[in-house]
Amino acid sequence: QVQLVESGGGLVQPGGSLRLSCTTSGSIFRLNTMGWNRQAPGKQRELVAYITSGVSANYTDSVKGRFTISRDNAKNTVSLQMNSLKPEDTAVYYCTALIHCGLKYVPVSWGQGTQVTVSS
Repeated sequence: QVQLVESGGGLVQPGGSLRLSCTTSGSIFRLNTMGWNRQAPGKQRELVAYITSGVSANYTDSVKGRFTISRDNAKNTVSLQMNSLKPEDTAVYYCTALIHCGLKYVPVSWGQGTQVTVSS
């Protein structure tokens, strides 16, 4: 049993900023790449950002230059700073633990999610 708890979601206007945080158990945090998945109504879940234990970050094209993922190994937390938010960023965001498998990362555990709504 592991714990991943997201916080920081809410309603923001287009162009605004929001910072998501995720608290995790130390074991899963230290042994896994951490990322953020999101799922909007009627759409497939999308991995928008992930960061390895070596602090190497990667982003999907739609959020590059706007989102920044970071991790704090001392606090066992991972954050997602979201700037210049767009309505299409509206989704439930899930803090996710991932393992590397060939050319992709596979989710192995995730939290309950936090709602992000970008609307004017």
